[in-house]
Amino acid sequence: MAIVVNMPRLSDTMEEGVVAKWLTSVGDNIEEGDILAEIETDKATMEFESFNEGTLLHIGVKEGETAAVDTLLAIIGDKGEDISSLLSDSAATEETKPEEKKTEEAPKKVEAVEPVTETVETKTVSNASGRIFASPLAKKIASDKGINLADLHGSGDNGRITKKDVENYSPSEVANTASSPSQTISFIASGEEKSEEVKNSQMRKAIAKSLGNSKFSAPDFSLNIEVDMDNSMASRKTINAIPDVKVSFNDMIVKACAMALKKHPQVNTSWTDNNTVFHSHIHVGVAVAVADGLLVPVIKHTDQLSLTQIGAGVRDLAGKARNKKIAPAEMQGSTFTVSNLGMFGIDNFTSIINQPNSAILSVGAIVEKPVVKKGQIVIGNTLKLTLTCDHRTVDGAVGAQFLQTLRTFLENPVTMLA
Repeated sequence: MAIVVNMPRLSDTMEEGVVAKWLTSVGDNIEEGDILAEIETDKATMEFESFNEGTLLHIGVKEGETAAVDTLLAIIGDKGEDISSLLSDSAATEETKPEEKKTEEAPKKVEAVEPVTETVETKTVSNASGRIFASPLAKKIASDKGINLADLHGSGDNGRITKKDVENYSPSEVANTASSPSQTISFIASGEEKSEEVKNSQMRKAIAKSLGNSKFSAPDFSLNIEVDMDNSMASRKTINAIPDVKVSFNDMIVKACAMALKKHPQVNTSWTDNNTVFHSHIHVGVAVAVADGLLVPVIKHTDQLSLTQIGAGVRDLAGKARNKKIAPAEMQGSTFTVSNLGMFGIDNFTSIINQPNSAILSVGAIVEKPVVKKGQIVIGNTLKLTLTCDHRTVDGAVGAQFLQTLRTFLENPVTMLA
């Protein structure tokens, strides 16, 4: 009996998903546990495995298309089984977007291609939304080689670009079919301006929604301090001299934050309409820049970890985040967040609170400059920190006290090893 496979809810905040890549095709034999597709959620791209076995009879969402959670993704059943009734039921309950219908019908229109002219524009096949048809393998090879699929001529069915087309592609072919020099000069002189629309990823949309909600709902304020980092720099140098040990300044800051949160539990809270939730655990989120925006992997029970354990945890989760292999559970449950732009040369900035946290720490670059020590002007190394707080849970005095404790740990790093 045929079974309908719906778009899964792969994270707690997921409302719709994008099929990034199908790893199976209609007619394939499916075993329980086989990976059907890679699905892009609001948090990461994840592999979706089958919980059923049989033959893949129908694919309801094409690669690159978006579908709401619980809408038809695929149908698995016995080979040759009639699934018309399932498709009819699905069509009656799902509301398909007009542009998605056009995407499915587009290949039929390709047969009416105009007579071939030697211009780049007519060499590619795309649908009404501008999508270029190419096999997944062709897309991967083109991406690895830095080839623009729009420059290729597809030799497959209905002009579909194949692996062979990519491998045989020569940039000189495009140069030969380009406009003449006089035409190119005319185009440049005309001053024509072009804009390109790039579809927002699920992650980008989720980030926009989350930050918008935070900025417009939380009455926030910011506090700034400057920290003497000379002792931290000396301690880090000593620690990293130990074989197979690697500790970054960010690891030291994360550790110091965790210890300061223990002393100031009011900062380790979350606001709800009826209550302020005090967390007995300390889970520090560390903002990581990825291609589509920003992810916040969470180091669980940070206060109970050593500097080296924190460093290893951050590197592992950051790598997963950048490779889109991080699990939703690894990005949930933070009680405080650290955002560091120091490696980009930013001295000072203010972050938006990562709700439901009550505060976020912005970390700038360590700057060498003249400072006053014991009445003398000497060269020192300082770091600017900005704490952004939700005023509903954290008052100014509480935030200031937290920062003073944080400064004490960073300026006397031996206290973090006690």
